[in-house]
Amino acid sequence: MKKVILSLILGATSALSFSQTTQDTISTNPQQQQNAAQRILAASNGNAVTIGAYGEVIYNQPEGDNGTLDVQRLVVLLGYRFSDKVQFVTEIEFEHVEEVFVEQAFVNYNIANNLNLRAGLMLVPMGIINEYHEPTTFNGVNRPSMDRSIVPTTWREIGVGFNGRINSASLSYQAYLFNGFKSTDSDLNGKIGGSNGLRGGRQKAIQSTINKPNFASKVEYYGVPGLRLGLSGYFGRTQADDEIDHLQGADVGMSMIGFDARYAKNKFTARGQYIHASLTDTDAYNELTGSNLGSELSGWYAEAAYNLLPADNDQRLFTFARYEQYDTHADTEGSLVRNDAYNRDEITMGLSYHIANGVVFKGDYQIKNNAVSGSDPQNQINLGVGVWF
Repeated sequence: MKKVILSLILGATSALSFSQTTQDTISTNPQQQQNAAQRILAASNGNAVTIGAYGEVIYNQPEGDNGTLDVQRLVVLLGYRFSDKVQFVTEIEFEHVEEVFVEQAFVNYNIANNLNLRAGLMLVPMGIINEYHEPTTFNGVNRPSMDRSIVPTTWREIGVGFNGRINSASLSYQAYLFNGFKSTDSDLNGKIGGSNGLRGGRQKAIQSTINKPNFASKVEYYGVPGLRLGLSGYFGRTQADDEIDHLQGADVGMSMIGFDARYAKNKFTARGQYIHASLTDTDAYNELTGSNLGSELSGWYAEAAYNLLPADNDQRLFTFARYEQYDTHADTEGSLVRNDAYNRDEITMGLSYHIANGVVFKGDYQIKNNAVSGSDPQNQINLGVGVWF
C-alpha cells in the first residue's frame, strides 16, 4: 500500500510543470527591490507551479550566558497562475523546527493595468522589514528590534483590498481591510502589553475573530533615482472574543503611522524608518486584564552600509552600522506608571557577505541599553547564514 501511495505522489509530482524563481539576491537599489510574494507573482508562467524558498540559521551569544543555535525559519514559497489575470501565492513557514504557520495565502486578480484586487492572508504594509524580511534583503543577523514589538514583524492577517501603481506620479499604493489584533481572550487575559508591545495580539489567521475591521494602507514614491520613500497607516480597533467583547476595556483603539526611506548609490546604501502608534482606552483595558499596555508606542532607526568589494565583483561584502531607539511605554494612561526599561536603544555593527546570488553570511555585535539608571543590559554577538531562491 505504501508503494502504491508513493507511486501516485511521484506520478502527480512529475506531471506538474515546475518553474523556479530566478536566483538573485535582492537588488540594493530600492526601486528594483522585490519581496518573495512579488517575485512569485512575476515568475509565474503559463499554468506552471512556481516554487522557491528562503531560510536562515542563526547563533546568538549574549555576554555572560550560554549561546543559542536555531533554525530560525524555513519558508516554502508556492505560486500558481490560473490565467493571465488570476494568480495564487502562499508561504508556508517552519519556525524553530517545531512550529508550522501559513505566512501568506492570497489570490491576486489583475483587474486592469496597475490595479489588482487581492484577498486572503497578507502582510500588513507597515515599515520596511514587515514586507521585505527575506534574509538576503537586510543587514544584521536579527531583524531590527523595533520591528518585533511595535510593527510587529511578521505581521499578517486576513483581508481584502487593492494595490497597484500610478506610473505618471511615480507612486505605488496598497489599501486593505483586515481583521485586527486580538487584545483579550474569553478568560480576560491580556494579549498585548508593555514589554512586547503589540506582538502577542497577532492572530496569524488561526481561527481569527473579527468584530471591527481595520484599515491599512501604504503609498510609496520612487521618482528620484536610487530612492524609495514610504508612508504607511493603520487604523481601527483590536478584537476580543464574543463572550467578552461587550465589556468596557476588552478592546482598544489604534492609530499607527509609519515613514520609511531606502537609498542606494554605487556601493553605498542607507535606510531608516519611524513608527508611531497611538492607542485609546488603554486605562480600561489594563484594569480589566491586569496588563500594562502603554497608550503610545514609538521607535525609529537609521542604518548605513558600504560594499567593500569592487562594484563589478559577483560577491558583495557590506559593512554596516545601525542605531535604533524604541519605546513601548512612550506614554501611559491613568495610574499606569511608565516603565523606563521599555525605553530601549541598540547599536548594531557588522558584516553581510553575499558569497553568491541568494546566499549570505552575516555577523554582528549589538550594544544594548535602556533608560533605567544603572541598568546593564547584555550585549550580544550574532552569527548567521541565510538563503533565498
